[in-house]
Amino acid sequence: MIMTRGHKIFNVFNIILLGIIGLSMVLPLIHIIAQSLSNNAAINAGKVSLWPVGFTLGSYKLILQDPTIWIGFRNSVIITVFGTLINLFMTTTLAYPLSRPEYLFRKSILVMVLFTLIFSAPLIPNYLLVKQLGLLNTLWALMLPMAISAFNLFVMRSFFLNLPTELLDSARIDGCGEFRILWNIVLPLSKPAMATMGIMYAVGHWNRYAEAVFYIDHRNWIPLQVRLREIVFTDQMGQSDVSSELMLLLSPEGIKMAVIVVATIPILCVYPFLQKHFIQGMMVGSVKS
Repeated sequence: MIMTRGHKIFNVFNIILLGIIGLSMVLPLIHIIAQSLSNNAAINAGKVSLWPVGFTLGSYKLILQDPTIWIGFRNSVIITVFGTLINLFMTTTLAYPLSRPEYLFRKSILVMVLFTLIFSAPLIPNYLLVKQLGLLNTLWALMLPMAISAFNLFVMRSFFLNLPTELLDSARIDGCGEFRILWNIVLPLSKPAMATMGIMYAVGHWNRYAEAVFYIDHRNWIPLQVRLREIVFTDQMGQSDVSSELMLLLSPEGIKMAVIVVATIPILCVYPFLQKHFIQGMMVGSVKS
């Protein structure tokens, strides 16, 4: 393909623009990591930019010896893993029948789901509902009320609409029930959509904060993001065995940056494994409806 002068200019413009956007996202993260690895004097003197000055792992040592960090980390992992599984199960089992024309009342159900996408319930009714269900101060309060996202449901339904009807009809002729069709045929063909929904739900659960503040009072059940907020805004650390000499080398800003890195790295590690399916799922799911 012979590229015209206009195409070349457009490609150069695209590369520059995407490079600027990429740097605007990567450089702050590098700066945070550099601060988390620098000592107190360098941070207070403003010498830290994109490379650690006065290298020290003291901030990470202090954080990893704080038991409340591990409690929050444990709760966030539980919420992310089990909450995402619940999301995928509920979303697929509802999106599949809504994508097949032979099911009754699907249009009425779609209208009701669309209504929740436009108008969401305010905080107080949600809180009263969670309280009446006995979910306050439990991790279920951070998973069950968000079991289905209306937006993700429509994306998943759009993906199911692209599956050939003849394939499902042939499975029915061979004697497959609807659950077996969904489990053995539809879901194996829907890996890109499942990966996309999974990562969107998982990121939402990992970053869940507001609901935890409203529904969780017990210290043993707060997620990592709530503990992170306490450290960042109030400089409160738990009991640790770090020596006083090491504490003198640490800066509160460096400790905050280290906490941000610890809370961000786990969910970043998920992206490389799901990136291929994530891109395919978003493209296919956005083609129809």
